[in-house]
Formats: sequence, C-alpha cells, structure tokens
Amino acid sequence: MSRSRFLPDNFTLSLLATVALASLLPASGSVARAFEWVTTGAIALLFFLHGAKLSREAVVAGLMHWRLHLVVVGTTFVLFPALGLLLKPLLLPLVTPALYTGVLYICVLPATVQSAIALTALARGNMPAAICSASASTMLGVLITPLLVNLIVQPGGDAHQSFDAVGRIVLQLMVPFIVGHLMRPLLASTMKRWAPVLRMVDQSSILLVVYTAFSAAVIEGLWRQVPLRSLAGLLVVCAVLLAIVLTFTTWTARRLGFSKEDEITIVFCGSKKSLASGVPMAKVLFAAPAVGAIVLPLMVFHQMQLMVCAVLAQRYARRPDAQPPAALATPGMGPVPVPVVVPPVPAGRVVQATEGAAAGNIDKRGL
Repeated sequence: MSRSRFLPDNFTLSLLATVALASLLPASGSVARAFEWVTTGAIALLFFLHGAKLSREAVVAGLMHWRLHLVVVGTTFVLFPALGLLLKPLLLPLVTPALYTGVLYICVLPATVQSAIALTALARGNMPAAICSASASTMLGVLITPLLVNLIVQPGGDAHQSFDAVGRIVLQLMVPFIVGHLMRPLLASTMKRWAPVLRMVDQSSILLVVYTAFSAAVIEGLWRQVPLRSLAGLLVVCAVLLAIVLTFTTWTARRLGFSKEDEITIVFCGSKKSLASGVPMAKVLFAAPAVGAIVLPLMVFHQMQLMVCAVLAQRYARRPDAQPPAALATPGMGPVPVPVVVPPVPAGRVVQATEGAAAGNIDKRGL
C-alpha cells in the first residue's frame, strides 16, 4: 500500500523519533560531552562526503548560464534574508523569539543539492543548470551563511566571537569539504558503488547532531518555552515564507523570459533550504542550548518544501510542451531517465523516486 503524499518520508520520521528520544532521554554530563566529540567528527565526515560528491564537470557544464545562477543565488542569499527581516512585524507575534531566530536562520542558509536536482529531474527541467546552481549555493553558503548569521540572526556580536565562528566553520566544515572534493577522482567510483551505505552515514550524522542539539535544548527547558500555539504559528510562518518565494521565483523567471526548463530550475533551486548543511552549521555557530529551538523551524520548513515542491514537480512534468522521454545527460552524475508517464508520487518520497536514477547522488534528505 502506497504512502499518502501528505505523510512525511522515512528520514523525516527518523528526525521526529530523534527529537522524541532527546526529549525523553536527553544526554547530559559526561555522556553529553562524549556526544559532543563524536558529533564534531560526524560533522567533519558529513562535509567531507559533500565535497566528494561535488562534480567539477557538472559545475563547468552549467557555468555559462550566469543569468539563471544570479537569480537563484539572489533568491537564496538576498530575497530570503530580506523577507525574514521585513516580515518580522507580521511573523514574530505567531512564534516565540527563539523560534523566530530559527526562521531567520532558515533565511540565510544555502539551497539544497540532492532534492533540488531530483525535483528538477522529475519536472523535466534544466538538469545541468540545477546541478551547477545547487552546488554553487552549497559552496557559497559555507562562507556566506556565517557572515549573514552575524549580520542578521545574531547582530551585534563582538568581533572576537565572529572571528571564532568563522574559524570553526573553516576547520570543521570548509577544510573537510575541500579535502573531500580534491579526493573525488580517487573516491568517485567507490562512492557510487557504496552509495546506499554512504547515504546512511550522511543521515546518521544528521540524526546524531539533532539528538545532541535537542538534548542540550531540552535540559535548558526548550518545551517549557515553546507552547503549542507557537508551534502552530510556526507552520503558518513557514507556509507564508515558502509561498512568497515560490511565487517570486515563478514570476521572475517568466518576467525575464527564461524557458520553461530554466523556470523549473529557478523555482526548485531558489526556494529550497538545506537541512543537511543547516543542522551541522547551527551546531557550530550557536551555543548548544539554543540549537534545538533554532533547527526546529528548519525541520518544519524542510518537510513542507518537499511536500509542496513534489506536487509542483508533477504538475510541471505533465505540461504539454515537456521534453519527450529521454535520458537527460547529467555531467558527473550519469543519465537521469525521464518517464513517459508521471504517476502521483508521495510528496515525502519524491526524491526517493529519482535517487537511483542519479547514480546514487540524489537522496531524500533534502541536502
């Protein structure tokens, strides 16, 4: 029996189970310190794998489409933060200040990679441009997100703290990312062969970070500080933010005369925010007790963007002028077959439906 499109995917269910475990059995004392060390290593491994997955051929193939990339990067790092600040009078009354900080954090994060590419493939969009745009967003985010956090999310921080945060980002995230990318020629075939195992490593690393973060937050009284009314308000805030960005990217792509394939890439790469990058970055950028409340909005937004964009992808795929069924060449990732008929796909599983076709590089985590 197929799962309803309105139910979350398996990884999201695992996230919810991890939050529940941290709420009931939070790590504390020496156990918490041990988890901190393990988490630090897991974050470094996660970004090493991210770098090793990044194909230089895919980036080069899409670099010439600079107008599309400017729209995506502008939406990700300019429009989103501007909305977070401009909508503050409307959004802040719906949530607690801590959750609103998490909403601002969503706004400064890079775009996803895997799920954006998978959705673009399902909708029959411009795959090389999607790969290039999403990959560039990840690389830029490692540098831009910490700066925007200091400017927007935590303004007024002293220079020493800002320098320290950048140093931690470079050591824990950027260095492993670069090393992984430089080692890609040696690891590409192995990573392709062991893709399911590596996907489990990726997801387990994120779950470990979430457990550590929520354990610290629960001990500090997270659930006493977040009433049910604020959780309901958070759903509204995430829905409003996503609706505005989806509308803007669609309107802008059509206004600037992009093709339908390019419009699809702009919509799916410009509207998504990365859970896989956001959770580890939050662990590095924020104090441990604050991380739980900050990543909670990101978890909500992550599932919402998958569900909504899955429906949009299916609608795009059924358009009369869609490309005929063929294997779309995807540099560095192998061919991505496009089916003749696109049946209803559960929203939480849309990425799973295309991951195997992308040589193991696309998963349902929403990277």
